Amino acid sequence: MRIPAARHADRPWRIHDLARDFRVEDVWALPTPGGPDDFPLLVEAVAEGDPSQSGSRASRALWALRWKLGEVFGWDDPDSGLGARVPTLRGRLPGDLRGSADGVDFSALPFTPLYLTHEEFAAEIANRTVHGVMHLGWVEGDDGRHHGEMAVYVKPNGAFGRAYMAAIRPFRLLLIYPAAMRQIERRWSAAKRAPAPGDTAPLE
Repeated sequence: MRIPAARHADRPWRIHDLARDFRVEDVWALPTPGGPDDFPLLVEAVAEGDPSQSGSRASRALWALRWKLGEVFGWDDPDSGLGARVPTLRGRLPGDLRGSADGVDFSALPFTPLYLTHEEFAAEIANRTVHGVMHLGWVEGDDGRHHGEMAVYVKPNGAFGRAYMAAIRPFRLLLIYPAAMRQIERRWSAAKRAPAPGDTAPLE
């Protein structure tokens, strides 16, 4: 479910200071109900997911098209990424966050982890179109249950980047994000059913 950016802004997330010159593009409540200590499962589920292998044929086609266009036009070339076209946000991290996400690896998407706490995770990506940040937060609801929220921060690369973000907006909202939510929900359900190391019963 898409939620107002103002609700995300009202929470004391540490990403606010680190990405102060980025705009919040989208915020979504994730279908990941759990307990207060389940946030690592969410980070794992998102990092190990591959949106190009979504159950949605339309979403898979759009991802394939995006990677093909990136290959043809050089949108994802090394000189357009972190440390080349733009500096990484790791230089903004305070001491207590540096190295906190070193154990997180993305299986399919070219994100670079920034930091990890007991309730927050952020990773960044840069290419010819934008410098972006994906933020995951673990939120307690009114019923005492917790769930994930995902916010996407972007800094478009000039007029081209702004035009690109405007052009893909309907596809993101109507196809990409709904397919991603379903994939995250499936991975979350599988993670919650799996026994923890040394356990014989599913996590509940």
